[in-house]
Amino acid sequence: MEIKFYQYIEATPEELFQALTNPFTIELWSDAPAKMDALEGTEFELWDGDICGKNLKVVENKELVQEWYFDNLPEPSIATIKLHLHKTGTNVEVKHINVPAEAFENINEGWREFYIGAIKRFFEEEL
Repeated sequence: MEIKFYQYIEATPEELFQALTNPFTIELWSDAPAKMDALEGTEFELWDGDICGKNLKVVENKELVQEWYFDNLPEPSIATIKLHLHKTGTNVEVKHINVPAEAFENINEGWREFYIGAIKRFFEEEL
């Protein structure tokens, strides 16, 4: 299954890239320990391992492509986050393919509420 959506956030692509890849910034908006690095090929863990995987492609301030680990998937689950500069902020494009059907609702809600939604609240409530 596939998840795809766009979210406008009042922050620069540079600020959002840091919020996605800097473990200290991730801990600020997620309120949970994070292991993350902005390097291709590195493994990551968010929310105490609730989300874990590997960074497949990292384009600073523009794109992050990750494999998310799930057991027994015939093909990898790939999450792509693209940052598009807007006049007053950034349009965030999220596309997550090969999401397991049994986890689809939780992951869809997680993206919108607890991942991208939390980053949006972090930046827009800080203003």
